[in-house]
Amino acid sequence: MIENKSLRAEIDKIAEVAGYVWEKGWAERNGGNISVNVTRFLDEPEMNFSETSDATPLLEPVTNLAGDCFYVTGTGMRMRYIARKPCENGSIIRITSDGAAYEIISEPAVKPTSELPSHLLMHSYLRKACRNSRVVLHTHPTDIIGLTHCKPFLDSTHFTRTLWSMIPESRIIVPKGVGIVPYQIPGSIELAHATIEMLEKHDIVCWEKHGMLATGEDIIECFDAIDTLSKSAQIYLNARMAGFEPEGLTDKQLDNLAVAFNL
Repeated sequence: MIENKSLRAEIDKIAEVAGYVWEKGWAERNGGNISVNVTRFLDEPEMNFSETSDATPLLEPVTNLAGDCFYVTGTGMRMRYIARKPCENGSIIRITSDGAAYEIISEPAVKPTSELPSHLLMHSYLRKACRNSRVVLHTHPTDIIGLTHCKPFLDSTHFTRTLWSMIPESRIIVPKGVGIVPYQIPGSIELAHATIEMLEKHDIVCWEKHGMLATGEDIIECFDAIDTLSKSAQIYLNARMAGFEPEGLTDKQLDNLAVAFNL
């Protein structure tokens, strides 16, 4: 049981989102993963401990994250279980002082997701870019993945323009649009670096035939962004199944939204 109320509240939010992701059908088996920088929720005594010699090396160092702590979902863990018992299906890790390894500092010592090196590289990039982002949320929205099986949607501009035009909220909630990463092996460093390139211009990234990733300050907001894009994809696909190409918002209407909401 975590006695730190601020940390407990943050982990409860993570569990809440894990439940939403499962209910949406975006987390088959152990699909998807979450990492959240929780350093600011830890008190000085909780941060004051000695590093051990059995820290787990990272594939690439993240020196600008040295000393930071993250809640990370566990390898092979199901979102439906994380929703109920986040501390038994995830762990808190601390990056070592040289940024080259990590240690698990929570009990039980749950091994982090196999995509941890990728997550940390993204957190490292966001720190360097002075982005106010603590969260990396990766999940598998069915409708979004379906669109990436259609070649025209592998163009970021076309993908973004289509989803923006389905419902005004998509333009408002995801103002930087969606970056598309061509297919890469899941969990690979190559996928991480390709994602970072997309994060230079976007907060939301779609992985071809795989899933979607959102970054931001708050995990609820990250979920909401993906959920809104998913609604847009559903509207588009429902229209196509009904036998017509949806008209969508016009360029002028989208531009007016940008002015009205100072996007």
